[in-house]
Amino acid sequence: MSNTSNAPEPPESDAPSIRTLAAYGSLAFPLAAAFIALQVIVPTFYAQALGLSLSAVGAILLAARLWDLFTDPIVGYLSDRTPPQLGRRKSWVVLSAPLVAASVWMLFNPPTSVGNQFLLLATLAIYVAGTMSIVPMNAWGAELSDSYHQRSRVSGSRVVFGLAGTMVALLLVDNSNNETLSKSLYAISILALLGLAVTVPIAAWLVPDKGVVTQQNDELRGALRLLTKPSLFRRLLAAFFLNGLGNAIPATLFLLYVTQVLEEPAIAGSMLFLYFICSAVSVPLWLRASKRTSKHLAWSVAVVGSCCFFAGTPFLGSGDVFAYGVIVVGTGLMIGADLALPNAINGDLIEWDAYENGQRRPGLFFALWGTASKLAYALAVGMIFPVLDAIGFDATSTQNLPEDIRILAILYAAPSLLFKGIAIALMWNFPLDEAEHARIRKLLAERESSVDSTP
Repeated sequence: MSNTSNAPEPPESDAPSIRTLAAYGSLAFPLAAAFIALQVIVPTFYAQALGLSLSAVGAILLAARLWDLFTDPIVGYLSDRTPPQLGRRKSWVVLSAPLVAASVWMLFNPPTSVGNQFLLLATLAIYVAGTMSIVPMNAWGAELSDSYHQRSRVSGSRVVFGLAGTMVALLLVDNSNNETLSKSLYAISILALLGLAVTVPIAAWLVPDKGVVTQQNDELRGALRLLTKPSLFRRLLAAFFLNGLGNAIPATLFLLYVTQVLEEPAIAGSMLFLYFICSAVSVPLWLRASKRTSKHLAWSVAVVGSCCFFAGTPFLGSGDVFAYGVIVVGTGLMIGADLALPNAINGDLIEWDAYENGQRRPGLFFALWGTASKLAYALAVGMIFPVLDAIGFDATSTQNLPEDIRILAILYAAPSLLFKGIAIALMWNFPLDEAEHARIRKLLAERESSVDSTP
């Protein structure tokens, strides 16, 4: 596809109002609070405080995430086929809310004595409930506007509220000891439940749900073809997955890194809070940069910057809190692009799909998107925890050998830099920019006009 067209973006008559953006974006607040705890705290808590082996925790979280390979496409498929008079997307978000609440409570407040089976059942529950909410929610946002830049606004609103939920949750984190970590999970579960009770009814009331999809009987086979043959969607999905894996590995190892490498467990909450504050500040800056260049180029530049900062982490040691803080600030300022721009690019591929394949499948697109995101975090735990277990690293001890702690520091950064480097290579010259998206929309409008005028 050519990206040299100078076709102007069609008028933005479908620009969502501030009220709509706020109501829609607020849905991300409780989900982000819950899932930051799931990604960063739960793996270490179940290994460190409850005594499950690192290999078992890694295998269980990976197995539970692999189930999403089945549930995500199914939810996306069913969401696309939900009768619009019921609210094609909002009905799923509303019905999933109590399931998310129940699964969060179960996983974050386990009995004092639990085994591998409990962790497996609890993580399966929260992943399935999360899929039922997040996949339709993302498709819902993409359908609020067809505009290249308005989609960035919608994505940005979701990111801002998500970061707010993340930061409030992190204010509740105390990693001083196992008891305080358990209380942190309890407090975050209360925050998530209250957030769901407030945001879901508001969004269901105020946010329109009028997206258009095609009804194709072979949609699942079509999705398989999207993944098995070269396409813009497969290229974007691969870059998103690899970059997500690059983010997930240090997130998974974060608590172990500050405890074992820096030997400063008490800074965990403040460092995470600083990281996400910087992310929130940077989101509007990256949205502005994407308007001056393109979404894919702005994202690529941000990932390069993130790698430059993060390359210093293997060389830190006990007490290097200031140096680590500089890295946290730098990577946080870069991560705002990660959070807002890839999702908006995926939304732009809805029109590409309609033009190239004659189908509009936002539910399925964002189902596969969600699968890639969640699989990245599962693989991070599933790959890294068994490696630490194999070298004899003990998550329950502060007396690990210096060489084992150095391996932890290397694992914290090196795989992340590799995966992000490949993602940059995939996205640097991505051919769907504003001009190309406008050209596709214009051609789609002409095609639909000719169909409507046919006697």
